[in-house]
Amino acid sequence: MKIVVLDAYTGNPGDLSWQPMRELGELILYDRTPPELIIERGMEADAILINKIVITRQMMEQWPRLRYIGVIATGFNIVDIEAARDHGIVVTNVPSYSTPSVAQLTMAHLLNICCQVQHYTDEVREGMWSRCPDFSFTDTRLMEIADKRMGIVGFGQIGQAVAKIALSFGMKVTAFTSKEASALPSGVDKAESLDALMTDCDVVSLHCPLNDETRGMIDRRRIALMKPTAILLNTSRGPLIDEPALVEALTEGRIMAAGLDVMAVEPPRDDNPLLTAPNCYFTPHIAWASAEARARLMVIITRNLKTFMEGHPENKVN
Repeated sequence: MKIVVLDAYTGNPGDLSWQPMRELGELILYDRTPPELIIERGMEADAILINKIVITRQMMEQWPRLRYIGVIATGFNIVDIEAARDHGIVVTNVPSYSTPSVAQLTMAHLLNICCQVQHYTDEVREGMWSRCPDFSFTDTRLMEIADKRMGIVGFGQIGQAVAKIALSFGMKVTAFTSKEASALPSGVDKAESLDALMTDCDVVSLHCPLNDETRGMIDRRRIALMKPTAILLNTSRGPLIDEPALVEALTEGRIMAAGLDVMAVEPPRDDNPLLTAPNCYFTPHIAWASAEARARLMVIITRNLKTFMEGHPENKVN
């Protein structure tokens, strides 16, 4: 079997071993593949693995040998699933590998906003504490999260992990989910609607997939429902949020802050207004990328391909 990985670098920049996958066939690794080389590099592949490269019907039609597409991530909207089904190509993904890491970074954003850790690190280095006449120096509002209400939009494994941490901090938790209220963990309330959650919660954290129903769901109208002291967190998918509407709300002080690990276009353009919006905090799509999560990712993508070769594919999405 000829196995081609078209964008290997992000998941494994060199600190993890590809040897278990090499044992499954001839492995060809490309750190990155520009659009004009995708078809050429996949031409002789029996199996293609991708992280963020989009695979279209047109590509599949030019790859007669292809029988397997392994997505090196959880989201699989980068693959034309209907076309893969039509061509008899199995598509797999990697669910749940990054749950602890994403939950951890979600809370890191929240704690940074409430405690201003980076701000005060910068201030101390600038000598503000050294020049202060008092033993303690503050020039921002600091906030406890105990007794605040966190609204979690999407209550899959990551949403549930965030809820567990939030509850341990003494927060109240409301979930917007299709699950029945009786199926939710103790201490988690079910939101009557997304609008109600946006209105009631002090923190809104997004943990849902990107699809036609969720794209742009946090729009100008819903942002306007939020409290002026509210915080918006997104470690899920950038296009869930109407970015111009968020810029307006932050600039006009209609919400307190936002913590984002994802954006609508990645990497963002230098002139994206969010980059200069007040009280907007960023990490560069790293919630999934802890060493531990990527090690689990490597194990699962290898097992996905191995079980496909054995005739009983795991984590098949089509």
